Amino acid sequence: MHTYQVLIIGSGFGGQCAAVNLQKAGIDDFRLLERRDFFGGTWCQNTYPGAAVDVPSPLYSLSFASWPWTQMFAEQAELHRYTQHVVDRYQLRDKVELQADVERVEWDDSARQWQVFTRGKGTFRAQFLINASGPLSQPVIPAFEGQQRFAGTTFHSNAWDHRYDYRNKRVAIVGSGASAAQIIPSIAPQVAHLHVFQRTPHWVLPRADRHFGRFQRWLLGLKPAYKLLRWLIYWQFETRVIAFKYSKTALKLVQHQALNHLKRQVPDPVLRQKLTPDYTIGCKRVILSSTLYPALTRANVTLHGRDQGIAALDERGIRTVDGQHIDLDLIVWATGYDATDGVINYPVLGKHGTRLSDVWALYPRAYLGTSLPDFPNLFIVTGPNTGIGHTSALFIIESQMNYILDCIRTLKTQGLRSIEVRKEAESAYTEMIHQQMQRTVWKSGGCHSWYQSKSGHVIAMFPGFSFSYHQLTRRLKPGDHILS
Repeated sequence: MHTYQVLIIGSGFGGQCAAVNLQKAGIDDFRLLERRDFFGGTWCQNTYPGAAVDVPSPLYSLSFASWPWTQMFAEQAELHRYTQHVVDRYQLRDKVELQADVERVEWDDSARQWQVFTRGKGTFRAQFLINASGPLSQPVIPAFEGQQRFAGTTFHSNAWDHRYDYRNKRVAIVGSGASAAQIIPSIAPQVAHLHVFQRTPHWVLPRADRHFGRFQRWLLGLKPAYKLLRWLIYWQFETRVIAFKYSKTALKLVQHQALNHLKRQVPDPVLRQKLTPDYTIGCKRVILSSTLYPALTRANVTLHGRDQGIAALDERGIRTVDGQHIDLDLIVWATGYDATDGVINYPVLGKHGTRLSDVWALYPRAYLGTSLPDFPNLFIVTGPNTGIGHTSALFIIESQMNYILDCIRTLKTQGLRSIEVRKEAESAYTEMIHQQMQRTVWKSGGCHSWYQSKSGHVIAMFPGFSFSYHQLTRRLKPGDHILS
């Protein structure tokens, strides 16, 4: 049995941010639990060809850890190096327990502690539990008839097998979202033939990437210059909420830009029609790419729309709903993650044996997307309705830390043991979130996206400006909580 003041589940940016903020608050008695055998989260796990961030790197970085980025949209290898830089700079390696796969967590009311049961590393106890496992950590592979019969190679984009040589092979990519949009241009020139199975087309805008020269990187090494660039990018991106929520005219202008981008890069009207979405831009995640469309126009690439989708698999490949048979060597599942109903994938038992799965049976919900009634001292990083479609997720994570640290400090100052949000405060907050959501394109844009739970509620996104969320999390509201 290992006992700490704070346990953090996950070692990605959420876990790292929590750890550094605890250190800054003078709390050193914490441990990070990581299910994998390496430290670092998304940008160490996702190593598929073409993997890169889609928010400008100077903004997609932690405010307390600047970095001389080599390009505006950093690629996976550089993001991996940045992650390791944060880990080493703040001496977090000694604070992590690798291969500690959490099986379940239970609140012990008599001891006012969380018990965390892991596969491989035994049981841990802590007064506070911070779940930072991330919303994009549970890969989803849809079920098809005959799936087990396929004799070739298959893997999810989240677990790319670099031992497999895809050059001159017959390859299928199932999915056409953000990961697929990066993989397709990266491997299309090297494969014999690439079949892309697209259920729904996505809106695509040009990617304004650029490499930074030596002088620009030197400037980025200066704190004032770095902060200024972050500030400029932040406010430029923050204006996107106007289109997503407040102005249909602004949304139409952005959609017109996307249509022009499609027209310029795809001269074939039949292919262009297949790639034209029938919903409002922003309803699904907008893809930033200047290379996807040219890749899809290659002679060795075939785009299969919904009417040519997958009917079944067999030993040799895929049989489509319109009767084709496609022989394949490799199938890549670029089919996304369970980012709503599967935000936490292990059983959580709170006070009086309350099960999180029961509380979330209709749809996941949480006060500030972070805490829940009957689950004292539990904080969820990037929980329900904390996703952000227009700016850096790290800004939201750092905002959450204000609230989490304020809760911990308040208990410490008052000599108390537990804090939980009141039911009425959580209900009022959740009602406000879904009322505000009605005005957004994610709710009214005419699509079904991974932003929505099975209930139809938009769970992944926060319906407003990120600075509004920052204001909400700036400090603890004691009246909204039970302290004991």
